[in-house]
Amino acid sequence: MQQPTIDLDMPQQLTLYLHKLSPYSHRIELALAEANVKYKAHQVDLFNKPTWFAAKVNPIGKVPAITYGGPDVDPTEPSSLSFKLAESNVILQFVAELYPESGLLPKDPVERAKVLFFMDTVDRHFDKPGNEWMYGRTESYEGYLKGVEMIQGLLSESGEFAVGDRYTIADACIAPLLSRLKITYETDIGAFPVGQGTKLGGELKAPKYAKFMKYAQAMLERQSLRDTNDEAYLADTWKTLITERRV
Repeated sequence: MQQPTIDLDMPQQLTLYLHKLSPYSHRIELALAEANVKYKAHQVDLFNKPTWFAAKVNPIGKVPAITYGGPDVDPTEPSSLSFKLAESNVILQFVAELYPESGLLPKDPVERAKVLFFMDTVDRHFDKPGNEWMYGRTESYEGYLKGVEMIQGLLSESGEFAVGDRYTIADACIAPLLSRLKITYETDIGAFPVGQGTKLGGELKAPKYAKFMKYAQAMLERQSLRDTNDEAYLADTWKTLITERRV
């Protein structure tokens, strides 16, 4: 499908297709909130996906996805004149570059590289082993803890942000995963053996993880996350999908 040409210097409509359960959708919500961007949000039912979504927005049918530009239309009838984009980290970078005044992506090439490397590390070494353990595909959370150590080693000296001295898309990339980690070790909900979630929470209290936990707490307390997070919904849904159905 050929994408239309969009004048990026002109104000354009932006629609985010998301689902509350998806941490990858949540990444985009955080970036848009931090950039103070007005946009439309449309919830896509992941358990009964509408046919128009794959046909008109994202051919692989996954969220998040966005439409940018074109006429301001009903999200269920996206315009052929709008630009379509999927994959959370690609969208994060697009949003950061679309709104450079937000500071979501540093101008300095070295700092930009640090942000992108942090995001890649999150996906490869934190999110992936975390999912493997939470969904019962591996019996141990050791790989997850190794990811925690890797992330901790990349954090800025102050430990307040992932890179540098302000919030970037690196923080938006990991913050939803930190929220879900907190739910996991507080509720022990997951496809892992009973008690492992609580045990992981105990291990994370060790001094060796202090910098990571300080950073995680700062992200959890940030207004953008508090405004877009629904722990009760996530916990209830996980209990159904992971613990009871073992999906």
